[in-house]
Amino acid sequence: MLKKIAAALVASLALAGGAKGADYKPEYKLSIVTPMDSVFGVAANGWADTVREKTNGRINIKIYPSAMLLGGEQTREFAALREGVIDMGIGAGISWSPQVKEFNVFSLPFLIPDDATADAVVAGPGGTMIFDRLRSLGIEPLAWGDSAFRIVANAKLPIRKPEDFKGLKLRAIGSPLFTDFYTSLGANPTQMSAIDMQAALATGAIDGADQSVEGFRIFKLVALKQKYLTLLNHCWEPLVFSVNKKVWEQWSPEDQKIVKDAAIEQGLKTRQLKRDGLTATDDHVLKEIEASGAQVIQLTPEERAAFREATKAVYQKWAAQLNPALVAAVEKSAAEAQKK
Repeated sequence: MLKKIAAALVASLALAGGAKGADYKPEYKLSIVTPMDSVFGVAANGWADTVREKTNGRINIKIYPSAMLLGGEQTREFAALREGVIDMGIGAGISWSPQVKEFNVFSLPFLIPDDATADAVVAGPGGTMIFDRLRSLGIEPLAWGDSAFRIVANAKLPIRKPEDFKGLKLRAIGSPLFTDFYTSLGANPTQMSAIDMQAALATGAIDGADQSVEGFRIFKLVALKQKYLTLLNHCWEPLVFSVNKKVWEQWSPEDQKIVKDAAIEQGLKTRQLKRDGLTATDDHVLKEIEASGAQVIQLTPEERAAFREATKAVYQKWAAQLNPALVAAVEKSAAEAQKK
């Protein structure tokens, strides 16, 4: 009788604590490549807190910001997650694209022009294909988030036409696609980390940088001589909330659901936070940047079309290097979204 009671108690505890609770680590490392006072940081905190609370502390997530487990090199994040150096990640497509070539589809110049199109693309067949690819590489993707559109900041001049890039020394990040993009416009791009970027801008070794609006604010680029911010919006970059597959498989189905649901919630929150203040009716973030001393340049449709035409060869070159089915799926989702 006592043995039956003991067995029932063990079974009950297993259900309450996760079927594989004995395999759980005391801490799970979550990497983000930006500081904690960023949308990445807000999402990481929300994810970690929700999971810790709803699993009764079984899954204890510790956040490592600013790529601190990667020596500041954000493009090493995917490899570290795959190898188990880190357990969880909120990764930007631009950072993972050197190892996962499929992410370059989001960086094809001017393919994704607005938020609605971005949402349609990740929700469509193309998004599913990329998640399947990540699973084949040992990563369990859980949810999409928003890493925003890319802009360009510089210390020399307000950029409004392709010719304005001629001779500019710019920091780029991610795959060689970005090097090709800026080279096609006459600039001299250099791949470097955020840490190296700040030093290079401060000394004048480079003239500007490919960035996001939030990155411009976080890294205080006005203080680093960046007087001009052009909303080039040449590509949109997603976030992916993910877990090392071996770690994922150690968790019970109940805990997996908790982690995934919390990731989906925070993914939606990143979309809200990244887009807040940047709409036609509420542009307070841009106003804050202008108040700090920078000039914000918003391109007209005609000006944007000139950049699209000037970088068409880059689009064609990189589209040809990717899975044709993936490119077709993303292009179809983008076209359908723009008809609505």
